[in-house]
Amino acid sequence: MTRPSFRRIVRIALLSLAAAYASLVLSLVVLRFANPPFTAVHVQRRIESWSAKGAYKKRYEPVPLARISPNLQHAVIAAEDGRFYTHWGFDWSQIKDAIEDDLEDGRLRGASTITQQLVKNLFFTTRFGIVRKAAEAAVVPAAEIILGKQRILELYLNTAEWGPGVFGIEAAANFHYRSTAARLSREQSARLAAILPSPRRRKPARMDRYSGIILTRMNQMGW
Repeated sequence: MTRPSFRRIVRIALLSLAAAYASLVLSLVVLRFANPPFTAVHVQRRIESWSAKGAYKKRYEPVPLARISPNLQHAVIAAEDGRFYTHWGFDWSQIKDAIEDDLEDGRLRGASTITQQLVKNLFFTTRFGIVRKAAEAAVVPAAEIILGKQRILELYLNTAEWGPGVFGIEAAANFHYRSTAARLSREQSARLAAILPSPRRRKPARMDRYSGIILTRMNQMGW
């Protein structure tokens, strides 16, 4: 029995990568019109819950962008991706600043755009790794072209994690404020946006300082 040649192995690997990429692009085409029943992060949290104490309950109720308060939309953009409407998936200025900060103090700081975070939530997990980041970077341009900014924002707000088992802003508004996404006030929106970097540990009620910074950014951006 002959061993497969190196060229054959490389060819198979490249074809497998091409097929995987094509399936992700096809998924984006579907997501242009339909909401995902679950995401990679949903699955990740479910698996993690098997070895955790206490019951796990997933809250997830996608709503159209028209039913999400503009206050919340603006707060999230101000907090997470101030150049959202002007970049094509990557904020190179933020990436440059993050690299410089890493070199200065030796710690890693995120510079992911909303598009990058959406791709991570949909197809990958919160586990950091070079392979994941490379795959994420490959899918981001396709997401920008296929989905468009408004759909990207809508999907992100509906799939982002806002607390233990809380996915999407409608579930978050109910969980944290007994309200709906459409009725979120300016201050509530800023406090919710403030927990996004660490939604399973942070609480909106404790985000006084950071929510104040987000409100200032909103004012500076004309919101």
